[in-house]
Amino acid sequence: MKKYDFVITNMVASANLGLELDLFDLAQKIKEVEYEPEQFPGAILKFKDPKASLLLFKNGKVVCVGCKNRGVIKKTIEKTIKMLTPYSTKIIRQKKPKIEITNIVASAELNLNLDLYKVAYQLDNVEYEPEQFPGAILKFTDPKASLLLFKNGKIICAGAKTEEEIQKTINKAKKLLKTLKK
Repeated sequence: MKKYDFVITNMVASANLGLELDLFDLAQKIKEVEYEPEQFPGAILKFKDPKASLLLFKNGKVVCVGCKNRGVIKKTIEKTIKMLTPYSTKIIRQKKPKIEITNIVASAELNLNLDLYKVAYQLDNVEYEPEQFPGAILKFTDPKASLLLFKNGKIICAGAKTEEEIQKTINKAKKLLKTLKK
């Protein structure tokens, strides 16, 4: 399997903090927490360092976005637990939460110029509407990930859960795109 360089631009992870939260109370007491229940059932906690945002739910579940690696996600979740524990309405459990990566977004360069009309015409599972968006969307089922393809050969991979899945998706795409008839 050929290795392509890619840069992780965002990781999305979920975890359970083991805390029961009063979101209204948190928003009153912690300036980094925003809560507007008419718009969304969760609260938003924004950190400057590490630069990340978390969706907080009253059952203690969180979704963390904005981190670029697993270590930063872990630190962010630990910082969140430390910050919120004094304000929690109930501590359900005190062991380290299991962090699950649910989506990784990465960018890469295929070093190919792409005719997106041809890509959309000759390949299955491609959406291309240039009036709406300048890139084509190529969807894979194994691994379950999608690529945004741009005519200059730049790509964005979304939906992968591991770095290996990103690599596999890029390899599949490169192989597929090289087969297109001139």
